Amino acid sequence: MEVPSEGSLQRAAKDRDMVTQSGLKEPLADRLRPKNLDEVFGQEKLIGGTGVLRKTLESGRIFSFILWGPPGSGKTTLARLSASMINAHFVEFSAVTSGVAEVRKTIEEAKKFKNFGTQTILFVDEIHRFNKAQQDAFLPHVENGTFILIGATTENPFFEVTAPLLSRLKIFRLEPLSEEVLGEIIKKGCEALDISAAEKGIELLTTYAAGDARRALNALEAVHLAYSKEKNLTEDQIRSSLDKNVILYDKTGDYHYDTISAFIKSLRGSDPDAALHWLARMLKAGEDPRFIARRMVILASEDIGNADPFALVLAVSAAQGVEFVGMPEARLILAHAAAYLAAAPKSNASYLALEKALGDIENETLPPVPLHLRNAAVPQMKKFGTGIGYHYPHDFPGHFVEQQYLPEGWNEKIYYEPEEQGKEAEIRKRLKVLWKKRRTDP
Repeated sequence: MEVPSEGSLQRAAKDRDMVTQSGLKEPLADRLRPKNLDEVFGQEKLIGGTGVLRKTLESGRIFSFILWGPPGSGKTTLARLSASMINAHFVEFSAVTSGVAEVRKTIEEAKKFKNFGTQTILFVDEIHRFNKAQQDAFLPHVENGTFILIGATTENPFFEVTAPLLSRLKIFRLEPLSEEVLGEIIKKGCEALDISAAEKGIELLTTYAAGDARRALNALEAVHLAYSKEKNLTEDQIRSSLDKNVILYDKTGDYHYDTISAFIKSLRGSDPDAALHWLARMLKAGEDPRFIARRMVILASEDIGNADPFALVLAVSAAQGVEFVGMPEARLILAHAAAYLAAAPKSNASYLALEKALGDIENETLPPVPLHLRNAAVPQMKKFGTGIGYHYPHDFPGHFVEQQYLPEGWNEKIYYEPEEQGKEAEIRKRLKVLWKKRRTDP
């Protein structure tokens, strides 16, 4: 093994001294981690004056719970403060790197602490990464109070945590930190670094952080290191040190479903600007364009329908175009279709009509097909009345004759009620003219 030279050892010692003197031995985010609930920024619903978590901790009693929220929203901080406030033994590990052996060891330690009257809080970061068997291993120990379990997850616990364990845990939802809160955190970071930053530069950092306090402080620290001789960071210096915005997104989790939900609701709400915003987010995050196109095809029928029959034609064409062209040009096709669908008149009359019809099919006794509508496959069947009495519409003026097509006793049912929107207003008028007996206004 090579022995380090005296010079290299001296340089390493000097580097360590410089790091210690500059206060960067620990990352800025760790040094600024709150020491009590009053130092925590954001999450007022949980830890404000009447917040349920604050009230619980101040009572000196605590239960097992899950902290569900995006990165940098304070999950680890709240877990540590929970242990501190009730003077509990705190054990922390990540579900990514820890396994069953570590859990068993913690359980044995917790039993010993319990015998001496001390509670143990077991904090499991990214608890959703534990498989079903590992999660079930917690059950008896959570139930008998061997330890208090606090889990942290960025994923939806209703999908990622087993039902038996979930039934024994309370879920606290943490929201991304607001830009106002992030601005306060960044200013606190500037004080710790003994620097100042231009207001516009702070705004850049809050936008870049996207609700993540750790990301905001790490970015501030990176700018400070890049311009270590500067006491007053300018907007340009901060801008030049930042990467492009990172979009919080996953292709199977909440960000995926929440963003496509916002996109579809914007289309349904006739807001093309909002629809294009959410579309841009999904495309930037790498969402499958075919998935987006399929959802637009569904919307064209469900929410636009006959108010603009061309909408479905356009949506299907867009889906085919996306398959044919591929990315990155396919994004233009998606934008074209999204803008049209958002601006189109809306009607869900076809969707509601089908739901009504399905409801009757499921809940009522179904009469047979009327004889005059049945198919006389061979001439002999007409002797039994099959097909007899059917009027061929093309033999009548206007290619229409009013006759019964619904089953016996159902002739008064109305399923499809066109809206006074777009093309559907014309359809509504035509049906009222044709079906004078059935479609009369009350």
